[in-house]
Amino acid sequence: MNTENLKEADIIIVGAGAAGLMAAIWAGRTNPQQSIVVLDTAKKLGAKILIAGGGRCNVTHHEVNPNRYAGSTRPAIARVLQRFDVSETVRFFSELGVTLKRESTGKLFPTSNKARDVLDALLTAARDANVNIYNPRRVDRIGAVPTGFFVAGDWGRMECRKLVIATGGKSLPKSGSDGKGIEFARSFGHQPTRNFPALVPLTLQKDDEICQLSGVTVPATIRLHSGTGKCIIEFTDSTLCTHFGLSGPSILDISRYYLDLIFEDPKAYLSISWFPGKSKQGIDEELQTLGNKSVFRYLQSFGLPERMLKMLCRHSGVDIDVKGAQLQRKQRQRLAQSVIEMRLGVTGDRGYNFAEVTAGGIPLSELFLKRMESRCHPGLFVCGEVCDVDGPIGGFNFQWAWASGYVAGTASSPI
Repeated sequence: MNTENLKEADIIIVGAGAAGLMAAIWAGRTNPQQSIVVLDTAKKLGAKILIAGGGRCNVTHHEVNPNRYAGSTRPAIARVLQRFDVSETVRFFSELGVTLKRESTGKLFPTSNKARDVLDALLTAARDANVNIYNPRRVDRIGAVPTGFFVAGDWGRMECRKLVIATGGKSLPKSGSDGKGIEFARSFGHQPTRNFPALVPLTLQKDDEICQLSGVTVPATIRLHSGTGKCIIEFTDSTLCTHFGLSGPSILDISRYYLDLIFEDPKAYLSISWFPGKSKQGIDEELQTLGNKSVFRYLQSFGLPERMLKMLCRHSGVDIDVKGAQLQRKQRQRLAQSVIEMRLGVTGDRGYNFAEVTAGGIPLSELFLKRMESRCHPGLFVCGEVCDVDGPIGGFNFQWAWASGYVAGTASSPI
């Protein structure tokens, strides 16, 4: 079908990502008599779904706790998540022919390990719900008309009674996400919170010793400190040293908190513990008991790569062959500091091109949460990443998309 020949619809959904497709499916299922149109910028739909989870698509998490999310208040986020929880997600995809399996991390993936199966199931479900999807159809302008709304682009113009903004944030712009939806919402009176990359790798100086360890992956604890040194939050998980800085689950999860705090507190910083579960005092005490045992041999007992251990010694000004009994007090303290609370010289982040999600967006306080409908303009609905809600890695952001899309879809299409 050609949008040039289609001038109006009952519902128009801008964005055919996870949240947009979910909204479309449930709008169609709720009221099959209504005409539903989805418009998307991308030539190929579902880019974020296809690349998620290394091409396997981490559909959700076994235990989605609202306290794991950031942005809007946890009670507000919980109200939406409760409307379509993990069990509903599992059942929904199972009915579409996509069974999910739980892995040791709690993440749920399709048993086929193919993200394509997830996307195909959603597109099929949309077609079965009599949803018409048009792409590439970039929406450049939206506005109000007496009968509801209009949307327009180089392809033409359409009008609708109800409008759903599901355009996503600014992350992975190659997929079509450019933050346009946030500006659309602003034009209707919403006041979006500051946007910045989340779940994004962090950069260090090119000559930083950690960059010389490119390719090394170890479990580590990353802590965020205020400018006064107070620990705000920490994450312990796999940590990847790269040529540009640091990545891996622990870094991705803490990145949004760091980038948020550093905006308000320029002296805030991150530290890393290469020996999770250990304390500086504990390390210092163990070093004092080494006797004729070398410091390097002691460090090897923690199972870290040799070149990392050599880096820690260099960083501390300690010879790798020195015996424990020969260590001076200041050397012990520097070494304990290096392995337990090494301060990271973060220079920035890798930006939206490498961010998995966007922090900030439309505050949930500006929506009727039972419907995901705008408090500023009746008939306007919002769902997915365009909202001021973001979660950690592990399927949390997809679960938000399924839940908020479900609420917006069912509410925008009453029987």
